[in-house]
Amino acid sequence: MAEGVLGARAGLWFAVVLALLLSALSGFVALPVAQHLRTLQDGVPAQATLTTNAPCMAGGCKVSFEVDGRIVSATLPVGSGGMNSSAGTPMDIRYRADDPQVVAREEDLGGGGAAVMGVMSAASAVLFAGMAVWMAVLMRRQRRTQPSAESPQPEAI
Repeated sequence: MAEGVLGARAGLWFAVVLALLLSALSGFVALPVAQHLRTLQDGVPAQATLTTNAPCMAGGCKVSFEVDGRIVSATLPVGSGGMNSSAGTPMDIRYRADDPQVVAREEDLGGGGAAVMGVMSAASAVLFAGMAVWMAVLMRRQRRTQPSAESPQPEAI
């Protein structure tokens, strides 16, 4: 049986590395962001206006709102929803009373897209880890069934 360009071992290591990276994304990025969003459930409610057309899931959305008579501009955290919103769209937010720069959309207070991203990356990590185990078992079976070069071959009559 012919091997691919990189071979079976490269595919196995690729699946292992991908599983580890997805686990790290889930554990070190997505779940802490979801927890951060949940901490703002007791925040001060306000009406804000979206000021940028950047992707909110990546943390590029900025909003402006009024606090004690002054206009505050703040960036929504990574994992925020509102991807179909354009600049000028009003939205309900909550901000931390002692630091109005820390904001989140009302719809994201349960964890938002960050929680979904964490679950999806964790599920993908499990999938790739299972794939790596399956590939390792297949490689081991294939190695056992292949005749070794040192064993004598039966002679044909």
